[in-house]
Amino acid sequence: MKAIRYYAYGAPDVIELEETGKPELGDDGVLVRVRAAAVNPGDWHLLRGSPYVFRAVAGLRRPKAHGLGADLAGVVEAVGKGVSRFAPGDEVYGCAPGSFAEYVAVPESGPLAGKPAGLTFEQAAAVPTSALTALQALRDKAGLRQGQRVLVNGAAGGIGTFAVQLAKAYGAEVTGVCGSANVELVRSIGADHVIDYTKEDFTRTGRRYDVVLDNVGNRSVADCRRLLTPAGVYLHNSGSGGRWLGPMGRIIRLNVMNLFVRHKLPFFVTRENADDLATLRELIEAGKLTPVIERTHPLSEVAEAIAHVERGHARGKVVISV
Repeated sequence: MKAIRYYAYGAPDVIELEETGKPELGDDGVLVRVRAAAVNPGDWHLLRGSPYVFRAVAGLRRPKAHGLGADLAGVVEAVGKGVSRFAPGDEVYGCAPGSFAEYVAVPESGPLAGKPAGLTFEQAAAVPTSALTALQALRDKAGLRQGQRVLVNGAAGGIGTFAVQLAKAYGAEVTGVCGSANVELVRSIGADHVIDYTKEDFTRTGRRYDVVLDNVGNRSVADCRRLLTPAGVYLHNSGSGGRWLGPMGRIIRLNVMNLFVRHKLPFFVTRENADDLATLRELIEAGKLTPVIERTHPLSEVAEAIAHVERGHARGKVVISV
């Protein structure tokens, strides 16, 4: 099979497209023929080995794992003898390390679910990590309720486009922050109000919000807290930060501040799981959630796709057609 591999940290030009063997299938394994995969910021962080603190797990001098990609949609090719949830021919979507490849193996108990009806493989692949992040942030960490006010900073990005739609699905009044080129996009996916950050400082409008989901991290915590109602929740979900600690520096500060302020500043890590993928499928099939895709690349152009996402300002998701 063909698969993307990298053997040293660096720029996207260290990426190689190789011929390699198919993944081995265990008794509880599901072999998926990948039809599409999606690019996430985590891909370029892994590729760069940045921030350096992540190398304690990923490999100090060179990467321990050589595949890239996490999100996928495809068709089940084969299953292990102990598998009962899936059968060959099933159309599925979910998460698996190294999804920039023609085949991946996923445990039956892993983050894999039936593909939403009505979506192409490319659309389905755009969903998992970004939509799971938005769902778990708003539903689980913020406890979002009908009638609350939500502000999404970075509303036109991969997570932001899902967050706007999910907040509306939960009955919130939604304000999206984006650049001039994306105002109509953010309005079209359901935002009640759109702030163009090139024309207006969203931290100084005088409006207060029950939940602020910050996918950019371009303003101080103090500025963002000023946006909150007395019992408001600030959710930091930005990969920005220094070369050594990256977003961990801001996360550490937020954890310390949590001890002394009335606002909630929770730390969260996205949990890839089949139950929430099923929840997202239900929302998609009910017409409440639609992936936004900026561009699609073939497997041979993964380096170009990752470079585009790394430069920032991607409009929705960037997808790899396998």
